[in-house]
Amino acid sequence: MRKPRALAQGDRLAIVAPASPFTREEFDSGVQEIRRLGFVPVYDDSVFARQRYVAGSAQIRAAAIHAAWRDPSVAGLIGVRGGYGSAQVLPLLDRDEARRACKPFIGYSDLTSVLTFLTTGCDLVAFHGPMLAGRLGRGAEGYDEDSFIRALCRNEPLGELTPPGLEALEPGEASGVLLGGTLTQLLASLGTPYAFAPPAGYVLFLEDVGERPYRLDRMVTQLKQTGLLASASAVVIGELPKCDEPSGDPTARAVMADLFADFPGPVLIGFPSGHTAGAAMTLPFGVHARVVSGPRPRLVIEESAVQ
Repeated sequence: MRKPRALAQGDRLAIVAPASPFTREEFDSGVQEIRRLGFVPVYDDSVFARQRYVAGSAQIRAAAIHAAWRDPSVAGLIGVRGGYGSAQVLPLLDRDEARRACKPFIGYSDLTSVLTFLTTGCDLVAFHGPMLAGRLGRGAEGYDEDSFIRALCRNEPLGELTPPGLEALEPGEASGVLLGGTLTQLLASLGTPYAFAPPAGYVLFLEDVGERPYRLDRMVTQLKQTGLLASASAVVIGELPKCDEPSGDPTARAVMADLFADFPGPVLIGFPSGHTAGAAMTLPFGVHARVVSGPRPRLVIEESAVQ
């Protein structure tokens, strides 16, 4: 896996919108936070394009990504929001261009499609981290600044991550390359030229939002039937907000406990990255990680994500 250059104070971050449109208020709040962190946000008017339920045509969205890759003054790219639309952009993205640029790309949710394109499609490290709308724009309530800065700006491993609420579902200890994202998007990629294709022994991170327990069951069952789960050495599951049955029974946690009861390696649940109830942590995808279950469950990022 190729690693991007570490971001530094004063670096220019290109703001791109591969998926859904957004409000100007959300955008401006996120831009303000990027500036507060010491980076220089850059964008052009194409980011405000609208076409029904997506942020402009696929051509416009792909062109913005390519422009950021080609611009030597741009150090990295960050998404505005998720929603829907990233899959439309993938056929227009140039893998060789992405590899030549080797710049950090930050996003989650629907942008899992782009993270997969970069990690298992281009062998590049990418970042499952906060976007402008709903995360950066909310400041400390929306995202974890410490993991964001350490993952993107420091040439050292993130180390042990033991957020409150992290629980063990299955015992054990295992390691591998950390990959994954939003479960819905990982499964939607299968059967396409942009399919999630992790190496054997990888550590799977999966999360989602607003998916009722039977839908989580359906997706994990499909994941098992593809063989992708069998090739994982460990699993880390997100918080799964708004995924409990409206009546309260069953809960998403209970269903996941049942679904992963026969998994041979460690399984953790409640890791706050992506869709979370509170501050979302940044995870580097494509680096070596270790999962430890037991009395003190933890995810250990053992490799720097940048150089």
